[in-house]
Amino acid sequence: MNKPVNIDQLDVGFDIPAAIGMDESEIQTPCLILDLDALERNIRKMGDYAKAHGMRHRVHGKMHKSVDVARLQEKLGGAVGVCCQKVSEAEVFARGGIKDILVSNQVRDPAKIDRLARLPKLGARTLVCVDDIANVPELSSAAQTHGTQLEILVEIDCGAGRCGVTSTADVIAIARAVEEAPNLKFTGLQAYQGAMQHLDSYDARKEKLDAAIAMVRDAVDGLKADGIECELVSGGGTGSYYFESNSGVYNELQCGSYAFMDADYGRILDRNGQRIDRGEWENALFILTSVMSHAKPEKAICDAGLKAQSIDSGLPVIFGRDDVEYLKCSDEHGVIGDPNGVLRVNEKLRLVPGHCDPTCNVHDWYVGVRNGRVETLWPVSARGKAF
Repeated sequence: MNKPVNIDQLDVGFDIPAAIGMDESEIQTPCLILDLDALERNIRKMGDYAKAHGMRHRVHGKMHKSVDVARLQEKLGGAVGVCCQKVSEAEVFARGGIKDILVSNQVRDPAKIDRLARLPKLGARTLVCVDDIANVPELSSAAQTHGTQLEILVEIDCGAGRCGVTSTADVIAIARAVEEAPNLKFTGLQAYQGAMQHLDSYDARKEKLDAAIAMVRDAVDGLKADGIECELVSGGGTGSYYFESNSGVYNELQCGSYAFMDADYGRILDRNGQRIDRGEWENALFILTSVMSHAKPEKAICDAGLKAQSIDSGLPVIFGRDDVEYLKCSDEHGVIGDPNGVLRVNEKLRLVPGHCDPTCNVHDWYVGVRNGRVETLWPVSARGKAF
């Protein structure tokens, strides 16, 4: 039988889902919980790997959107800074004390460019990606206006089919323009192959990365022949970091989901054919949900529906259980197949989300749990920062 919640423990009413010292069974649902032991092991493991391979690791802040998690990645994993996809995310991390920030995206709107150019005044080294030579004077003008410096990575489309140039000639042309532009510095290349990160097969991922690495090497060689050096060649994700780190070309990783893990990443296979959530990384992020109805004997209804998660990469998986299955969801409800009727009303379950990034973006808090008790509460600092 579940212990009644002590409402007095919730210092600001129900604006937060838990209080420090609370038992996991008392946490208000649906909410995000972090297994702190698993999270710390993941962070240390990636940090040790990057150090052993002579790589910088710039963690992807767009995954967790949390200043507290980013600080933990710096402290335990030696992270050098963060990537962000939006200027508004970068502003949150800069105000939170992160000192090295890459907006790993294009910034073209004049108002956003102006905000970007102000970021160094918050004490943050500020880098941004460029794939159009016309963007160079826009960034330069804003940086001159604010008396700041912006560092530029020329983005290469190495297979994702989104942003980025596709020829070494274009890379060199943009790099030259940056070198000649006031208040800008050419720092290197952005080359993230996002399209292959979730391919199940290790060999299929390697084939895609081999092509990307060849493209990036050609660009580095072309720049060098033109007298332009690359300080950073940045890229690599949770599904590919071992390829980039052994390429002899990349010197900075941008892994994100490794820290939390989700169901979509978890199913991909390592070089030995094993799921990466069975040996390489641990599940550290969960949606905690409660059974709210069992009116029908063969199914239970939980309180984690569409508004508590993103299912773009598939449904969540019930952690540590093979006797029940999350089958479908609507706005406020999740339907759980329970053929043997083992679940009870108010019973709590941990769900591994299908896709951690957009799931985190719909919650206000992380509840950090260790040994079954709440140890910390962290805000999802950059939640909803979409521009």
